[in-house]
Amino acid sequence: MNAQESPKTYDPGLAESGDRADLLATVSADAPKTQVIAIYGKGGIGKSFTLSNLSYMMAQQGKKVLLIGCDPKSDTTSLLFGGKACPTIIETASAKKAAGDEVRVEDVCFKRDGVFAMELGGPEVGRGCGGRGIIHGFETLEKLGFHDWDFDYVLLDFLGDVVCGGFGLPIARDMCQKVIVVASNDLQSLYVANNVCSAVEYFRRLGGNVGVAGMVTNKDDGSGEAQAFCKAVGIPELASIPANDDIRKKSANYEIIGHPDSEWGSLFAGLAENVAKAPPHQPNTLTQDQLLGLFDGDVVGRHVTLEPATLSDLCDTTTLNKPSLEVIYDDA
Repeated sequence: MNAQESPKTYDPGLAESGDRADLLATVSADAPKTQVIAIYGKGGIGKSFTLSNLSYMMAQQGKKVLLIGCDPKSDTTSLLFGGKACPTIIETASAKKAAGDEVRVEDVCFKRDGVFAMELGGPEVGRGCGGRGIIHGFETLEKLGFHDWDFDYVLLDFLGDVVCGGFGLPIARDMCQKVIVVASNDLQSLYVANNVCSAVEYFRRLGGNVGVAGMVTNKDDGSGEAQAFCKAVGIPELASIPANDDIRKKSANYEIIGHPDSEWGSLFAGLAENVAKAPPHQPNTLTQDQLLGLFDGDVVGRHVTLEPATLSDLCDTTTLNKPSLEVIYDDA
């Protein structure tokens, strides 16, 4: 999509075109004032880029937005703050505890042009569990009064490669009203998106209320697999961010493009509107074969057949026929 083209808008008919039309109702008038939205995607797919620009545009539209990085890489807010590292809640809490002090909001929450942001952080490599770190981070936020904070939107950036433990917290514990997935036209990112939809479906069967609002297609090259995925699982595409060299360079230079006077302003303005209005849906999920079916067979190698292996393929079976050393006692 060129910068001059109009951004895609949320189309409820797209979600209703699937075999299952058991969608959740649109957020009612008496819904909570704060929309808490968890964004999931494969590592490196562009969640941080998307969220930094989305949150910045929302703030420019007069909304009060809190962006929370829940990825152990702690890079969600890096673009928002021009490449500067944001002190994480985990490392700050650890340092404060060692000094006998309590963590304060101003120690972990920072702002730029109306956007409030923080990073949960994670343990050092090999020294702890990333999911447990997320749980600890939210426990600290609760002590700081997180549930009483006054925001229009709280955006949570979660790694989607594994949707378990702390990484599945928003879905498993109804911490958010809806989920958004970020993916592209590649098998691995759509595999992750499908896993997120599967987690949502699973926890709804257990009584959960979280749904999937839709998908943002990042680095869209126009090949169409991401759009086919949305149609297959019954969720709308909220925006298509093109594979564009100008966007790539500005992102690499930690430059915000999601502001009203930017060449790409209309794209993120449309995304902000769609994110706000899209209701949570209960998605279908695809089998591995159905997911592969979205791609050309020559690309994914579906002509390969599974040939069972035998024990003789693995080793010399004559070496297995050794006399037993087990002692057998007569009944007498």
